[in-house]
Amino acid sequence: MPPALLTAVDSTSHVHLIIGSGTLAGARCSKSLEVGAVPILIAPDNDNIHYTLAKKVEEHKLHWVRRSFEDDDVKTLGRAEVDGVVDAVFVTSGGKSAQATNISTLCRRLRIAVNVADAPSLCTFTLLSTHTSGPLQIGVTTSGKGCKLASRIRRDIAASIPSELGSAVDRLGTVRRRIWEEDHAADLSPDHDAEDEGAGQTAQFNKLVTPTDLEAAKARRMRWLAQVCEYWPLKRLAAITDADVEQLFATYTQGPSTGQDGHLINPATLDARAQKGHIILAGSGPGHPDLLTTATLKAIRSADIILADKLVPAGVLELIPRRTPVEIAKKFPGNAEQAQEEFLQLGLQAVKAGKTVLRLKQGDPYLYGRGAEEFDFFRKHGYIATVLPGITSSLSAPLFARIPVTHRAVSDQVLICTGTGRKGAAPSPPDYLPNQTVVFLMALHRLTALRDSLLEHKIAPWPVSTPCAVIERASCPDQRVIRSTLEHVTAAVEEEGSRPPGLLVVGLACEVLEKAPQKWVVEEGFTGLEELDSLGEGRKGLDALRDRLITPGLDESGDPMLSAKQVVATR
Repeated sequence: MPPALLTAVDSTSHVHLIIGSGTLAGARCSKSLEVGAVPILIAPDNDNIHYTLAKKVEEHKLHWVRRSFEDDDVKTLGRAEVDGVVDAVFVTSGGKSAQATNISTLCRRLRIAVNVADAPSLCTFTLLSTHTSGPLQIGVTTSGKGCKLASRIRRDIAASIPSELGSAVDRLGTVRRRIWEEDHAADLSPDHDAEDEGAGQTAQFNKLVTPTDLEAAKARRMRWLAQVCEYWPLKRLAAITDADVEQLFATYTQGPSTGQDGHLINPATLDARAQKGHIILAGSGPGHPDLLTTATLKAIRSADIILADKLVPAGVLELIPRRTPVEIAKKFPGNAEQAQEEFLQLGLQAVKAGKTVLRLKQGDPYLYGRGAEEFDFFRKHGYIATVLPGITSSLSAPLFARIPVTHRAVSDQVLICTGTGRKGAAPSPPDYLPNQTVVFLMALHRLTALRDSLLEHKIAPWPVSTPCAVIERASCPDQRVIRSTLEHVTAAVEEEGSRPPGLLVVGLACEVLEKAPQKWVVEEGFTGLEELDSLGEGRKGLDALRDRLITPGLDESGDPMLSAKQVVATR
């Protein structure tokens, strides 16, 4: 079977007959309105039409013929200028009915375009899966072999092209139209050889466009436009601005003055403009380097500069290439807001310089990490951040301390709270619920006040015997767990000292696997992840992953890079 002839049809004011009342009919109606056509729905009055169709009928965007299809509909419901013949028919109820076969036969005889759902043999045309960006449309068809596959291919193609390409097509179309208009006004012959995309290229096509006089330059502008569209990278084309277009025509008004290497627009300028900086917000997890996501590890290896929280563990920082500048947040009590603003400005300056900036945060960026604030800051300055999740310590730290935050018949819900409100204020304590596990982040520096607020809660005070655990430096070799109750936890931390970062877990789940002591017990160290290295197959798989992500030898700048085994040794 020969391939279909793919065309772009101007459907403005065309009449599209839509037969059916379901979800597909709604989609066909929306597409018809999108391209400027006039949809007419044919379905019995007692049909339960899709809500999108009903809404369009109420908004007078869709005319509903409340009966079954009749053969004369294709010859009477169309435009007056074509004697009432409709322009296209969509049968959305499927192709297994006798009615679908009849409509297809009727439309073929009258040369009316017809599309029957799930029946390629009854169709004279099919709809493409399209990506639209301004005047640019990219369509994919599998010739009826699978619309889902066509949609997947279309998404991959759209993701591979610059997002600004549609605007570039619009601008270059403006250039083409103005060149054509000026050349005709000056009674110059257009360069048809440069315009005809189907006739192949002449021997003159690749001749360097270096105009020596004004008239010769004008006569060859269309050839220049064809050359840049043919050879320039899409990112360079997408970087063309309205100012560039105006400069192009000013060049010919004032006389020939080309850019670098004879180009009418300097490509080096466009390439530098296309290298727009990028900001990445990434979570480094609870502490152990093995708990980084592979996406964050890739960002660490590729960033031009890294802005890290003060509490990002040394094991994670050791993965940063030595050539990459690293700034550590200078946050301390009373200076947090100033340090945050300093970091934001430092990141913005680097992004404006075209660099890839990695904002490396502890845990997860959006869980008490001010990630949304930073995302909004950069968005207001024209940069959309890529946000990479991190394993949050609020769920992983209890796990490493053998505390299941949910457990049947004990805890069926988890509440994550901050122990420190905005500008250091004390947040309102949560109510006591015996079936709830509560995790307090950033709470240890005001543990006494937090515990007192729980025990003195006016509505639902917490029992002093409630089990709890302080977990510090979770997943790191120097992890420490202090198991206690609300009655003794303050005294325990005062006597044992503090080892930030840490969190407090409160609830009956704390004694599911480890019974609460009379006062407190202290557990030192963590080797859970290192034990995986001793497993044969696990060791091979881990090495293979690290070998792919961290190439031994020299990096592109010539600096030594840590090999997989060297990274393991540092841990």
